Amino acid sequence: MPIEGRKPLDRPLKKGWTTGACAAAAAAAAWRALNSGAFEASVTIRLPRGQTPTFTLATQLLGQDFAVAGVIKDAGDDPDVTHGLEIIADVQKSRPGQGVTFAAGDGVGTVRLKGLPLSPGEPAINPGPRAQIIQALQDVSRELDLSDNPPNAHITISIPGGRDVALKTMNARLGIEGGLSVLGTTGIVVPYSCSSWIHSIQRGIDVARAQNLNHVLASTGRTSETAANAELALPDEALIDMGDFAGGLLKYVRSHPVDMLTLAGGFAKLAKLAQGELDLHSSRSAVDFDRLADLLARLGAPRDVVAGARAARTAQRVLELADERAPHLAHLVARQAREVALATLAGGTDVAIWVYDRAGRRVGVS
Repeated sequence: MPIEGRKPLDRPLKKGWTTGACAAAAAAAAWRALNSGAFEASVTIRLPRGQTPTFTLATQLLGQDFAVAGVIKDAGDDPDVTHGLEIIADVQKSRPGQGVTFAAGDGVGTVRLKGLPLSPGEPAINPGPRAQIIQALQDVSRELDLSDNPPNAHITISIPGGRDVALKTMNARLGIEGGLSVLGTTGIVVPYSCSSWIHSIQRGIDVARAQNLNHVLASTGRTSETAANAELALPDEALIDMGDFAGGLLKYVRSHPVDMLTLAGGFAKLAKLAQGELDLHSSRSAVDFDRLADLLARLGAPRDVVAGARAARTAQRVLELADERAPHLAHLVARQAREVALATLAGGTDVAIWVYDRAGRRVGVS
């Protein structure tokens, strides 16, 4: 989940490592120590796309029948709330034939709802990271020429502080209790790709469908969500924080439809959607003020209002100009945003658009 307020840097952005890659590195280091009798200062693993990053160990603890290793997550220049957290693997040998099993330690969540790629009751260590961990253990077993390959090991992943950090993510709505999810398909964090946010949007749709919810509310922010759901009274599992990722939401719903989708957002964000923009972030799309001025002219607004809108620097200013003298502007924007959404969905889901001002007052509906 991104951290608000951090901006991309002028220099080339540094990539980072996912929690899954860090967990795999920690597990590999602990497995090596458990079988060799000593830790090494660092550990190198092989990621799914062939990269071989090296991680320095922050924690080393070797007992008679267990080993614990920890790696500090470096998300590079990505604004990730898990950056700087320690990912710890506690590894114990299991009986032959048991394979690799997983448990959630402190700060790692447990799945409680259907619809996620893991069954309820499972630790929130996603399939991708599980495969990376198993591969890392197999590589160590091969290097040490162990007869126990494939490995038989029980691995507990912990993220100290993860329970508090999880409050900044969408885990609670996804039915993940008690902490963070261990994520990462490739092992690499691409700065500002916001892959974890899009992942949460997709899993939110999956959870809603698994609970047989036929109406989903997706919002651009907390103000619009709170105002819209005061009317709709939908359960938490039906609420999706799509942020700026209208395209990510709509494209996923296209292949995973729900009966009814309500999109709620501020005037500026939904004005961009009405223009055909699917990424609503201010650095990647801009409000077309000439277009808003033309819409006001179509609505019969006085010339001074049209001219004021054309010269405006914020969408809020346009909304203020239209408030009394062309009050249907937000409704027209809502209608055009709905047309874009329906075209993107390509059937299967009905859509309502609710436009809000900064005070949480609904000013446009389609």
